[in-house]
Amino acid sequence: MRKRNTGPWSALRAALPALLLAGAGVAWAAGLAPQDAAKLLQSPALVRPYAGEEMVLGVAQAGRRTVAVGDHGAVLLSDDGGRTFRQAKSVPTRVTLTAVAFGDASNGWAVGHGGVIVHTADAGETWQLQRSEMQVDRPLFTVHFSDARHGVAAGLWSLLLVTADGGSTWTPVALPPPPEGGKADRNLFAAFGDGKGALFIAAERGTVLRSDDGGGTWTYLSTGYKGSFWTGCVLADGTLVVAGLRGTIYRSSDGGRNWQPATSGTKSSITQIAQVGDRVVAVGLDGVQLQSRDGGASFTAAQRDDSLVLTALSVAGDGKVRLYSKRGVVADPAPAASAAAPGGRP
Repeated sequence: MRKRNTGPWSALRAALPALLLAGAGVAWAAGLAPQDAAKLLQSPALVRPYAGEEMVLGVAQAGRRTVAVGDHGAVLLSDDGGRTFRQAKSVPTRVTLTAVAFGDASNGWAVGHGGVIVHTADAGETWQLQRSEMQVDRPLFTVHFSDARHGVAAGLWSLLLVTADGGSTWTPVALPPPPEGGKADRNLFAAFGDGKGALFIAAERGTVLRSDDGGGTWTYLSTGYKGSFWTGCVLADGTLVVAGLRGTIYRSSDGGRNWQPATSGTKSSITQIAQVGDRVVAVGLDGVQLQSRDGGASFTAAQRDDSLVLTALSVAGDGKVRLYSKRGVVADPAPAASAAAPGGRP
């Protein structure tokens, strides 16, 4: 297994892993005994008036409800399109939650540090612990469900889990050796599907993985890129779009067989990308906000005046994009955005 890197990483390469690994709950790194780490992992999240001002890392829709997760096991709920939030009634862990997904309007799953997976059956009001790892903090970075029973979760060093029973059981899946040989030890950052049975994972080293059997087996798609992809989505017309380090965006119109780089207009790393109506929108570091009206082939970039690190986005019922950040929910009205300098910030 690859050793944990405790040395200084470059700022850009470390940015997303640092966000995903940030926050309370890394008890293992502090040298706590397993029983003490277990107590922290299973301590319920506190209800605090300033929870909405702390880092949000993942957002999903539970029907019309917006559900956001982040530091200290906080789960935030909005029933007015993201204008106001309140905390969930109960969450059984205090570790950082990195991602959330819903299989229908009621059933959702959030993942995070300690390999934690928590489940809700009431649209995020209350949560129950389904899985954790007590001996080592091997975080999960992403979760995706195609319906209320079938899902995948993935994270550090090719950790990959699948379920076909709504998370009652989670089965580890071993990835095949990568094309260049050696062990499969990539960090897996973002899982997403095309709604027709194909699953994808955006990962480091220019990797995109594809599964056509619900996550049981995976193949590597060659993009030609060597950096990290932190996010991805499938557009309504089937086009794959992945994005990440230094403003890099790649797209494929044939299921991942061939890839072309897109013009992003920025060098700021991208944390989430999604389709909103006839647009493709993205957010990232340095307060960068991107928009495309040609199916993700090219983007225009703008930068918030406060350079706030943007971590996620959601789309309200009125089609308005809501933003989330290292400092929590981004309040409206947002600071004026200015056109990004050519090439964006390095």
